[in-house]
Amino acid sequence: MTLAAEPIETLDVRVLVPIERHKKLLKMFRELPIGRSFVFINDHDPMPLFYEFRSAHGDVVGWDYLQRGGTDWRVKVTRLEASKGRGDSGVATLMDLRKVDGKARKYVISHRYGMMEEGDTMEILAAEEPADIRELLGKQAPGQFAWELKKSEPGEVVVHVTKKSAKATAAASIAVVKDFDVRPYPPAQRHDLVFGAFDELQPGQAFVFTNDHDPKPLYYQIEAESREPFTWEYLEAGPEAWIVKVAKTG
Repeated sequence: MTLAAEPIETLDVRVLVPIERHKKLLKMFRELPIGRSFVFINDHDPMPLFYEFRSAHGDVVGWDYLQRGGTDWRVKVTRLEASKGRGDSGVATLMDLRKVDGKARKYVISHRYGMMEEGDTMEILAAEEPADIRELLGKQAPGQFAWELKKSEPGEVVVHVTKKSAKATAAASIAVVKDFDVRPYPPAQRHDLVFGAFDELQPGQAFVFTNDHDPKPLYYQIEAESREPFTWEYLEAGPEAWIVKVAKTG
């Protein structure tokens, strides 16, 4: 007689604020028996969480997309073996850039830093000091983080990034010339609306837009395609609405 397979737990984390989603899913994987799985539903690609799992636990994470796109991303997570990583090291989050695809490293760090609470520390491991990440955070959160080199040896560098209290930036005084809501429009049209508004901005101007999920991928697309200095400031970050102020600061 064959025993029925145990049901796989499915959790919709969209009802949680982003920081609580990470805490919940990290705890679930930490307690997951070898060979068992769970499925979670998110409102955007949770790729940074995959790298956070790998950083803390090693290459023991099965990660299968069951559905992609829009506000309905479904991922099946499986524990393949016992953990082989460093654990949490007493920090809020651990990111081993040696285990992150090179094209994704900036997005992964920026996304996770954005969800850290004031006083939290991210431990970053890398093959060499990640100057590109320090530059990225300097643009994203100028004067709002501490960067401490904890270890520097060939092939292994450890950096602690601590999130300090938020301070007003120069962008805070920039006038808003347009305020719009992209939620009624399909995804492709939302991109066009945001990029159109950005193209129309003059230096010293800003626009505010509202979305139904974190539009961070748009930030990286603007960063990649535009040579003009700009800021990206969350006025509200979920769970029902994300309101972002985008300013040209040239």
